[in-house]
Amino acid sequence: MAFVYILKNEKGNFYIGSTVNLERRIKQHNNGNTYSTKRMGNLKLVFSQKYEKLKDARKIEYKLKSLKRHDYIANIVKDGFIKISP
Repeated sequence: MAFVYILKNEKGNFYIGSTVNLERRIKQHNNGNTYSTKRMGNLKLVFSQKYEKLKDARKIEYKLKSLKRHDYIANIVKDGFIKISP
């Protein structure tokens, strides 16, 4: 089982990632153990979606990151699902 997840900080910035262990990964982000989010402050999980394979989750992660649109990511969080497939 794998996950695509979206984290949000107090300033409203999003971070998109994928992992096979969601709980551990969020702890790593909030403990400052990841280069990409260590300066973002406290992060809160606002969205996650399960996938059978990590390969599929990574494909979705990369597609979402390539969009770079705050409003699109905000809609995913609001709607509760991702409208694109791996």
